[in-house]
Parts: sequence; structure tokens; C-alpha cells
Amino acid sequence: MEGRDIGTVVFPHADVKIFLDAAPEVRGQRRFDQLGRGGRKPAVQPEEVIRELHARDERDRNRADSPLKPAPDAVLLDSTGMTLEEVLAAAETIVSAKLERPELLP
Repeated sequence: MEGRDIGTVVFPHADVKIFLDAAPEVRGQRRFDQLGRGGRKPAVQPEEVIRELHARDERDRNRADSPLKPAPDAVLLDSTGMTLEEVLAAAETIVSAKLERPELLP
């Protein structure tokens, strides 16, 4: 499950928590690329998507209810320089290690 308060509010007692992050510029570019999939031309420029993402992050980090922050027992996974396949492999490694399932390790 993914979401901005899953590990801190929704499932605070989960056995494995991963706080997936990336540099805002990378996340913004990834979002912009998603908007253009299927041959559609996004109605916004990449810079606008990045600005909106920065603003959302700032609001979410400073809100009173369920602020954006990693759970104390979450593993931080910074995907800034990673491909999707690398992120998935890293997440699988984290889960396997946390659940002590070496047969699942790559």
C-alpha cells in the first residue's frame, strides 16, 4: 500500500515500512512524463509540475493532521537515481530482510 501517511497513521504497526522518496525535480519530471503517456501532450510544462509538487510537499509536511514524514521505523528508499526496476529490487530486498526471508533476496 502506498500513500503519504500510510506508515504513520493508517498502518502504524506494519512489519515493514518503506518511505519512498526522490529529489523533487526528479519526482516532478516523472509526474510530467506520466501526464504525457499515451501520446497526450501535457497541458503544463515540467517546471510547473515541479513547482506544484514543491508546494504540495510543503503543505503536507506542515499540516496539523498526519504531516508528511517517515515513520520512526521506516526504511528510507531514495529513488532519485534509480530506474523502476532498481526501485522494485531495492524494495524487495528491504522486505525480505525485514521479514528475514533470505530466499526472496535477489
